[in-house]
Amino acid sequence: MIIWTLPIIAALTGYITNYIAIKMLFHPRKKVKILFLEIQGIFPKRQKNLAEKLGKIVAEELFSIEDVKKSLQNPGSAEDISAIVDTRLNDFLDNRLIEAMPMLAMFMNDEIKLKIKSTLLEEVQLMLPELIDRFISKIENDVDIEKTVYEKVVSFSTDKLEDILYSIMSKEFKFIEILGGVLGFMIGLIQIAILQLQ
Repeated sequence: MIIWTLPIIAALTGYITNYIAIKMLFHPRKKVKILFLEIQGIFPKRQKNLAEKLGKIVAEELFSIEDVKKSLQNPGSAEDISAIVDTRLNDFLDNRLIEAMPMLAMFMNDEIKLKIKSTLLEEVQLMLPELIDRFISKIENDVDIEKTVYEKVVSFSTDKLEDILYSIMSKEFKFIEILGGVLGFMIGLIQIAILQLQ
């Protein structure tokens, strides 16, 4: 009977070992000294290193200022901006200008509105490339993606980091725990087979 309990004991051992291993990714939060050993969860211990690596990956592989630059310099972006300006100008000429200066209503007709609108649109279209270039230069000078990601990840509390990783990988963690039990059970069966052969 004792021999036949081996698979159950081995399954429990495998499951509990994997459960503890997953918990030790995040716990203990702070260093704990046991005799000559210092124990700390992997993520709390390596948080700065993780933040640094993530910053580099995001800046070099996933998102860069160069991507923003290309997107803004795309002719389609200028067309989108012109369409927004066109809508806003219509609202300005039809409503806001008359509200601000009621006397103008006497002189405003469709022809004058069209001339004002077309003149302003031409001016905006001439200004757009320069505005986009200045905006891109400001982003290049002010935004450091690698540094921003690093600072954000370093500032995460270990609780938040654990919540984020569990929300992404909870199924995988559960699978690892169950797999530990299954492998333990199989090892127990192999031990029984070896004992029977002896």
